[in-house]
Amino acid sequence: MALTRAERLALIAAALASVLVCGWLTLPHATRIAPQAEVAPLALPPAPPPGDAAFRRALFAPAALAVEDAPADAPALAGIVGRIDADAVALVHTSLGETRTLKPGEAVDGWTLQSLAIDAAYFTRGNARVRVPLPAGDDAGAPQ
Repeated sequence: MALTRAERLALIAAALASVLVCGWLTLPHATRIAPQAEVAPLALPPAPPPGDAAFRRALFAPAALAVEDAPADAPALAGIVGRIDADAVALVHTSLGETRTLKPGEAVDGWTLQSLAIDAAYFTRGNARVRVPLPAGDDAGAPQ
């Protein structure tokens, strides 16, 4: 199908207009900057989103060892063996330097093993409750 003379002229005019507009847009234009009266002081940056600290933290950073400071006479945890929900036992260093295994409910040096977590043991003595973490690094398994 052949184009009519009017359609050819319209097509040429559209192509010429697009070339001229592109050329006009690339020309440097003198922009006029209006004088500003007084510059307002800078505002504080917005508060970071709630989870921002989690994104800044290192992925494999060591966890905090203890929520609270354990008393000096609390048993030192050497390790946890077994499945936490089934048959786990805690390996603890006693005040005499011996290593014993404790099931939840058993006691050593006046401290009763209440429960075990993947990284700590929870002991109670009277109303006191203490979290004893697993040792980290080179001192793992050494009496404290």
